[in-house]
Amino acid sequence: MATSEATPLNQSIPLDEIHYNEQGLVPAIAQDYLDGTILMMAWMNRESLQKTLETGEAWYWSRSRQELWHKGATSGHIQKVRSLRYDCDSDALLITIEQIGDIACHTGERSCFHQVDGKKAPPPADTLSQVFEVICDRRDNPTETSYTCKLFNGGDNKILKKIGEESAEVVMACKDDDKDAIASEVADLIYHTLVAMAHHGVEVKDVYRKLQQRRR
Repeated sequence: MATSEATPLNQSIPLDEIHYNEQGLVPAIAQDYLDGTILMMAWMNRESLQKTLETGEAWYWSRSRQELWHKGATSGHIQKVRSLRYDCDSDALLITIEQIGDIACHTGERSCFHQVDGKKAPPPADTLSQVFEVICDRRDNPTETSYTCKLFNGGDNKILKKIGEESAEVVMACKDDDKDAIASEVADLIYHTLVAMAHHGVEVKDVYRKLQQRRR
């Protein structure tokens, strides 16, 4: 059983203004608050939405069991709600969540949206996370022709030397006030920094958590 202490969500939703369907339900999309990954879609009714606001954890309505469903109550994979929005027609909800255990799907996958053309595939996330995923794949499955693999083979000396070079390029681009060059050089700096992170086993989401702390 989940053991987290209930904390009310610090926002409100006009429950009577939500347009529920003929069964009294509204679709709710759960999205990772760090990297934007769509984790699942479920249904809410007025009562489950109210409980979500009161507890700060996601509650849904199970159509198969015809009862309220506290996500993660059995598995421990609860969803701590960070924000809740409704669309322009007030007939769909978007919930940004912190997924405990990083598993939202009943199959054990991170996201319910893990299939493409009948094959298993990671759910789409933000661009930075996608690039990092490719970098980690190069680390774990090296090839001779990959520039990324050559960086890994060179270890800290090669990787950190490139970060220093790219940092200087960013400075020069900013000094020249060249917007396209700034974007290009920052992209190079971020890429080489991601390589350093992968080399030392630091995840993108670890950085995002630090940024979220600063945002607050």
